[in-house]
Amino acid sequence: MKKIIIALSVAFSFAIPSLAFADQAACEAKAVSKEGKPLYGAAKDASIKKCMGDAKPNDCEEKAVSKDGKPLYGAAKAASIKKCEGGK
Repeated sequence: MKKIIIALSVAFSFAIPSLAFADQAACEAKAVSKEGKPLYGAAKDASIKKCMGDAKPNDCEEKAVSKDGKPLYGAAKAASIKKCEGGK
């Protein structure tokens, strides 16, 4: 039993960073100018950082609360999340 737990721990420790790497690779592919040319330097870094930040929808769901701090539901929650994500 102990060997199985150790084997699963090792397997998951390799799987999680590869998922993050896949997200970063996708963001690097999207780092292009309006003309479609690849970005370089600080512009590329900023684009990747924004893309990686956009990939976290849970932040917007956590912010979907009313003025008195109660969680929103239904259409109000959907509108709040849409506004938080930038109207995508």
